[in-house]
Amino acid sequence: MPTITLNKTILEKLTGKKLPLEQLKDRISMLGTDLEKIEGNKIVVEIFPNRPDLLSEQGFARALSSFIGVKTGLRKYTVKRSGEKVIIDSSVKKVRPYTACAIVKNMRFDEENAKKSKISCAPETSYVSERINEIIQMQEKLHITYGRNRKKLAIGIYPMEKIKFPITYKAEKPENIVFQPLESKQRMTGLQILSQHKAGREFGHLLEGLDRFPVFRDAKGEVLSMPPVINSHLTGRVTEQTKDIFVECSGFDLNVLKKCLNIVVTALAEMGGEIYSLEMDFGARRETTPDLSPEKMKLDLDYINQRLGLNLKETEAKKLLEKMGYGYEKGTVLVPAYRTDILHQVDLMEDIAIAYGYENFEEIIPKVATIAEEDPQEGYYRKIRDILIGLGLLEVKNYHLMKKEELTINMNQDNKPIPLKNSLGDYNHLRDAILPSLMKNLSENQHNEYSQNIFEIGRAFFEDKDEDTGVGEKECLAITLCHEKADFTQIKQVLDALMRSLGKEYAVKESRHPSFIPGRAGEITIAGKKIGVIGELAPHVLAEWGLMVPVVGLELEVTNKR
Repeated sequence: MPTITLNKTILEKLTGKKLPLEQLKDRISMLGTDLEKIEGNKIVVEIFPNRPDLLSEQGFARALSSFIGVKTGLRKYTVKRSGEKVIIDSSVKKVRPYTACAIVKNMRFDEENAKKSKISCAPETSYVSERINEIIQMQEKLHITYGRNRKKLAIGIYPMEKIKFPITYKAEKPENIVFQPLESKQRMTGLQILSQHKAGREFGHLLEGLDRFPVFRDAKGEVLSMPPVINSHLTGRVTEQTKDIFVECSGFDLNVLKKCLNIVVTALAEMGGEIYSLEMDFGARRETTPDLSPEKMKLDLDYINQRLGLNLKETEAKKLLEKMGYGYEKGTVLVPAYRTDILHQVDLMEDIAIAYGYENFEEIIPKVATIAEEDPQEGYYRKIRDILIGLGLLEVKNYHLMKKEELTINMNQDNKPIPLKNSLGDYNHLRDAILPSLMKNLSENQHNEYSQNIFEIGRAFFEDKDEDTGVGEKECLAITLCHEKADFTQIKQVLDALMRSLGKEYAVKESRHPSFIPGRAGEITIAGKKIGVIGELAPHVLAEWGLMVPVVGLELEVTNKR
């Protein structure tokens, strides 16, 4: 988890109250963060990944100020219209498709008493004001955490006096992108930056395999940056003389970028800046960013009281929510625009518990004496494992995520597996069966000798509107036998031995299944209820997986209640 270094004097000024040292230590620890140390004027705090809004002195002070009761409730920020726009060219769709931007004016980086910090950016060493150093720390901490080391998003901050609107975000051939990267003495092409510049060598892998690189250019054609790698030294270097700045977040999910932009601009507003919006021109549609209006969520007080073991009244819950920076109107919680972690009632419950104080919960020894024992279901799975291992099979374990094509095309099925909402890679669907995972294992292990007889007990996922998440889970067992003489009889013998050892009576009824050869597939039933499928994998399924050896398999739901 990331740590941030806070200036105690600045923190107390921003918070609006000076606390005794021991009380300050206690309140920081109880805020939901982990205090590492306080040495003189330096405070080192570990920030949990769910609170990227705390990764700046301003964001942390804002939360602490509410928590200790100095300034509670929802912080309101004014956003003025700038009249300027950013054009998002269609060329970035397959590269880094989105950006969210803003302008912040009347910043002060040249305070008379501002200390100067040394930062090393080869080949030069620069000295920056404490205020600029605060922004650099926030930017880099957000890159590492919320941006997943710039893979998910990248943040750029630029001096307005060096650029002219409108700004265009587009993708160009790397040889056509020529500029002087930050803290460099010479102009380079996009490819030269990746091989010769420190930042290029560190983050160049994020552009690997692309024939075009993303780039921001202003109305004069000057390069602002080549995200997610480096800013221009000419147009992307904030100095103590800078007053107005342009802020952009680029990446793959517009909602994530908007949240990140909100975190940055509200922190800059706490520094004294004035926020101005920009029009994002995506061609077919237009949006205005930033949007700092709060999100609304109904408060389920019964749900929260039941799980916390409290009996809070609505007025008490309102005060506790305000201590955590929320607004509250007629049963509705107003969630700050910079909070990224509020998705469910349980998130509100956690913040209410923090505001109530974990130290104030009464410790009660349960009146029921219990003796720990193995979960019967786990014991049942262990028994299945022992039986199959005794039959000469090897157990494997796979991830829950797979490519959609592996779950559909490769298995010759027209199913609809559940996609991830904010996926960054190809493995972006929850598996709806275990058999595709075993087929993938076989496909990737053709260099090993046969026979390859494997099994997995694991979780598969399906749509379930009764669940809070809309996703249900089931435990399944899948088995595959892969060798030159594998046939239906062999997999049926394995099923017979398993069911006999478990004391289960079952039947196999011939049926059709798109993954199996017609006439060599069946459904497995217990007491007339279907629990699984069995058969010989069809030749076109084997071909999709690149397999040259016959495969037979089965999959069934496992429970000790049948």
